Amino acid sequence: MYKKILIFCSLLFAFQFMVSAQNTNVKPLTIGEIRTLNSKVLDEERTLNIYLPQNFNKTKTYPVIYLLDGSMNEDFIHVVGLVQFFNQMYCMPETIVVGIANIDRKKDFTFHTDLKDLQKDYPTTGHSARFISFLEKELKPYVENQFKTGDSYLFGQSLGGLLATEILLKKPEMFNNYFIISPSLWWDDESLLKQSKQLLSKSADKKKFIYVSVGKGEHKVMVKDAEDLFDILKKSNKKNWTVEYKMMETDNHATILHRSLYEGLVKLFPYQEPK
Repeated sequence: MYKKILIFCSLLFAFQFMVSAQNTNVKPLTIGEIRTLNSKVLDEERTLNIYLPQNFNKTKTYPVIYLLDGSMNEDFIHVVGLVQFFNQMYCMPETIVVGIANIDRKKDFTFHTDLKDLQKDYPTTGHSARFISFLEKELKPYVENQFKTGDSYLFGQSLGGLLATEILLKKPEMFNNYFIISPSLWWDDESLLKQSKQLLSKSADKKKFIYVSVGKGEHKVMVKDAEDLFDILKKSNKKNWTVEYKMMETDNHATILHRSLYEGLVKLFPYQEPK
C-alpha cells in the first residue's frame, strides 16, 4: 500500500511540474545586439557583437571598447561581464563594447613577412593594413554615427596584441586607450619592435593610456618582447602618455586575458569606498 501511495505521489508531482513548466513565461536573455557591416575595404560582411549598458540612452555619450577576437565564442561575453562589474563596483562609466567577430585573424592581424616558414604556417597572412583601414574608415565612423561616443579603447591579445601595437605605433590617434596583452611581437623576426623607436618619434604627444601585460608562464621571447615594448614606450618622452606594465605571475598564454584586463582596468579605474 505504501509503495502504491509513493508511486501515486511521484506521478502527481511530475504532473504538477509539467503543468507548472508549461505555464512558465519564457523570455530570451539579451545583452546586446548583433549587427552586420558590409565592408568595402575588406570586401566582406563583418559581424559586430555590441553590448549596450542596461540603462542605455541614445542621447547620452558613452566610451566605446573595440574588442579584437570579439566573436561570441571568443572574448565578447566575458569581457562584457568584466566591464559591467567595473561599472557596478569601481568608477568605470557605463561603456559600450563592440566585439569584432573573426573570419581569419591570421590574415587581419598580421603584416607582410618575407620569412618562408611564416608564409608556410600562415598562408593568408599580411593584410593588417587593410584591417586597420577598415577600423579607421568604416567601423569607427559607423559606431560613432549610431551612438554618441566618447573615449575609445582597443583591446587585443596575442596576434590581436600585435595589431594593437601596430596601430599604436603607426596610427596612435585612432584610440585613446590601448590594452595590449601578450603581443606576438616575435612576428617577422620582431621587425615591428625594431621600428618602434623611429615610429614613436613621429607620434604626437596627446593624452593616452597604454597598458602592456604578459604572463610569466609564456614563451621567454614573448616575455622579453613585452618588457622591451614597455621600456621603449616609457623612454619615448611622451609626457601625456600614461604607460603601465603588468607581469601576470601565475598566468600563461591561454589563461592571461581576463585577469590581465582586470588588473589593467583597476589601474585606470581604482576602487573608491562608497560615500
